[in-house]
Amino acid sequence: MDIRALSRNSEAEKCAMMMASYDPWKRLGRGYEESLNIIKDKSREVYLAMVEGEIGGFIVIEMKGSFIGYIKSICVKAGNRGKGIGTALMDFAEERILSETPNVFICVSDFNTRAMNFYLDRGYKVIGEIEDYIIEGSSEILMRKTTGPLAD
Repeated sequence: MDIRALSRNSEAEKCAMMMASYDPWKRLGRGYEESLNIIKDKSREVYLAMVEGEIGGFIVIEMKGSFIGYIKSICVKAGNRGKGIGTALMDFAEERILSETPNVFICVSDFNTRAMNFYLDRGYKVIGEIEDYIIEGSSEILMRKTTGPLAD
């Protein structure tokens, strides 16, 4: 497996199709166009996990603005889950983020318990809950992994 930056429109389109076809995004009502806009947003960085020449998963991070170090989305292709791709993408993103700031943030939907447990096992702590943020009746859980305060 190789992790590299997204470089082509066709890759962005494949990532958007992947994202729009899986939960939690389907449940949250995020379709192809919205997914594509997130992936193609120039203020974000997108990295692909390439498995045998195909996109096995991807991660979107924000390294600009007031909320630097935010993992916007991580998506692993259904047939590749449980094979270490999500772990490799998170390792890569955390290394990238922690090279510039001591905090990594991620939001996870309260119904996405598998992902939440994955982040907890990686050392993330719950720091807040945003009720009815994306869809009514569901909360987004803000999590943080830190190596220290910003002022150090």
